[in-house]
Amino acid sequence: MSSRPREDRSCSRRDFLQRSAAFGGGLVLALALPDLKAGSRGATVSSSQLNAWLRIGSDDSITIVVDRSEMGQGVYTALPTLLAEELEVDLSRIKILAAPVGDAYVNALNGGQVTGTSNSVPDAWEKLRKAGAQARVMLITAAARRWQVDPSSCRASNGRVTSTAGKSASYGELAEAAARLPVPKEVRLKSPADFRLIGKPSARLDTPGKVDGTAEFGLDVKLPGMLHATIALCPELGGTVASVDSAAALAMPGVRRVMPTANGVVVVAEHFWQAKKARDALRIEWAPGPNAQLDNAAIWSQLTAAAAKPGTSALSSDNVAASLKAGHAADGLKQAARTFTAVYELPLVAHATMEPMNCTADVRRDGCDVYVGTQVQQMAQAVAAEAAGLKPSQVNVHTTLLGGGFGRRLEVDFVPAAVAASKAVGAPVKLIWTREDDMTHDLYRPPAREAVTAGLDEHGKLTTWTLHIVSPSITSRFDPTNKDPFDSVIEYVQNFPYAVPNFDLKYTRQEIGIDVGYLRSVSHAPNCFAIESSIDEIAALVSKDPLEFRRELLAGKPRHLQVLKVIAERSGWGHAPKGHFQGIAFMEGYTSHIAQVAEVSLEAGKVKIHRITCVIDCGQTVNPRIVESQLESGIVYGLTAALWGDVTLRGGRVQQRNFNDYRVLRLNELPLLDVYVITSDAKPGGVGEVAVPPVAPSVCNAIFAATGKRLRTLPIAAHKLI
Repeated sequence: MSSRPREDRSCSRRDFLQRSAAFGGGLVLALALPDLKAGSRGATVSSSQLNAWLRIGSDDSITIVVDRSEMGQGVYTALPTLLAEELEVDLSRIKILAAPVGDAYVNALNGGQVTGTSNSVPDAWEKLRKAGAQARVMLITAAARRWQVDPSSCRASNGRVTSTAGKSASYGELAEAAARLPVPKEVRLKSPADFRLIGKPSARLDTPGKVDGTAEFGLDVKLPGMLHATIALCPELGGTVASVDSAAALAMPGVRRVMPTANGVVVVAEHFWQAKKARDALRIEWAPGPNAQLDNAAIWSQLTAAAAKPGTSALSSDNVAASLKAGHAADGLKQAARTFTAVYELPLVAHATMEPMNCTADVRRDGCDVYVGTQVQQMAQAVAAEAAGLKPSQVNVHTTLLGGGFGRRLEVDFVPAAVAASKAVGAPVKLIWTREDDMTHDLYRPPAREAVTAGLDEHGKLTTWTLHIVSPSITSRFDPTNKDPFDSVIEYVQNFPYAVPNFDLKYTRQEIGIDVGYLRSVSHAPNCFAIESSIDEIAALVSKDPLEFRRELLAGKPRHLQVLKVIAERSGWGHAPKGHFQGIAFMEGYTSHIAQVAEVSLEAGKVKIHRITCVIDCGQTVNPRIVESQLESGIVYGLTAALWGDVTLRGGRVQQRNFNDYRVLRLNELPLLDVYVITSDAKPGGVGEVAVPPVAPSVCNAIFAATGKRLRTLPIAAHKLI
């Protein structure tokens, strides 16, 4: 194995990790780090670390450490904005450094160093503003001591501290002294009325690099002496290698190593195409495992059979809102003058990221560097350490930009093989999954069967609403001892917004033989489809306008009602053009409130979506332009899933292999998107996932308005509409 020395930047990142961890959780303040060499992602030769988030160089460069992975959602702009607002610097001055693994960067809302559940801004809202304010106070104090004046006579503005006596110094001139000062425990944060940056649209900081090609995604990583690798994966999900004949592959040009790993056979070569051609030449005997007969019919047979079981009440779970733990659903249904029942089914769905899974590893005797687009740095570090035979503290995780995450990169199944390959050949190795590898070995959104039973009184008022969910659990896979897996299957139901006296929620866990994973909006999507479809059906049952029916059920909730008011105005609810039809869906989730209206028509027996109007109250926004982009992105993602999203298995093998047979929305199919963000002074809510779930029910409700036909299963393309 090679004993090549580390690069200086790796040493610094390791020190950063070790020193950060020594301070435990929270902010690591007043911590001066060793100087970083120029070129290390914006660091300068002489710099001071004022806290875990901020480094100011003597050349006045300002580097902000971002602890969330950038996968297009804009955290490389939104999070620096929070710190820059209180630090009193312009965004144009900011350079970005991806955070290493460290306790300071644990997401308090997730319990780990995780990018997910749309909470990057909510988690950082006060934390980063406080870090900026503390640094500002320290810089002012350093200036006041230098000039021997009262700190109250000094102010910070535009990267400089000035005194009333006319003295002035840049942050770079003050940073060394400021870093040696005690950190103020209490600082006063700006009021929203004084914001210069927060709430204002601004250009994203990561855009120039993505335009000129300097932005580094996982596929862009290049290291001296780097080799390339591909992996052969068992065609049947869950299968293993029985035997492999690698003679032909090893005889091919450039091939360095063929090696079995825990989940397949890796081929290492000088170039990627050499590795791929050699992989294709392998003669592998696979042991298909327990899923050799698994297909979609078998999966739905399991879910349907499990639905006959009574299920476990989720109302005893701490994850369910206290407001839902009231009423007597069984009695309510017995006393109902009228009842409604419906079953809604959603299939397996793939993440379909634009950048396939990849990881570059550089293993040496004394440590390992992993360059990877990941949403879970700590998990990546842990599995890399195990594969390398090292301690986690010996593994540095360098987070690159992510070419799409959508929850797929919450998994780390593509990391260990790269590490094992690098260890075996004694050189850096970049392992790339092909598109076909990625599509056929994803951890798909779990299928869900959601049965609604509702009761109404003699006046058509909804008195009882129950939901029985049958689905695999995602959380149980991470923690098999977990006795409360409800959070992965009832996310929207936890925030069931409608006033119903009697409510019940039951869950039957039914595993299907393959692992499933988190996908953008997770169970909000199936929950919202069942809830908003059933609410629409019940409104039709009692001959009420769907929007007005929702208003009645949301009485006394001003934020909810305001969203409905604005969506009615912007969509022209009830006044669609001739031949066009509208459908509505509402959701409260990720501490945001959102409504969508889909406007559709039928052309040659197929649905054509002309327009989707989206209105959201997501509390205070950091950058409205990013919020709008995320909502538009979520709608497009939701449309793809609603129209075509369906992963099919035959003999344990996934049939969809690329974008030719796993359709995604194309530019010429994109409807007009009208997105409106309501001005709000509430705390920030999530926006990255919240726009996905209402798409399917709003479109299906519009299809009902057009055809009188209810779609209770997805995807829409599987239905004959007329």
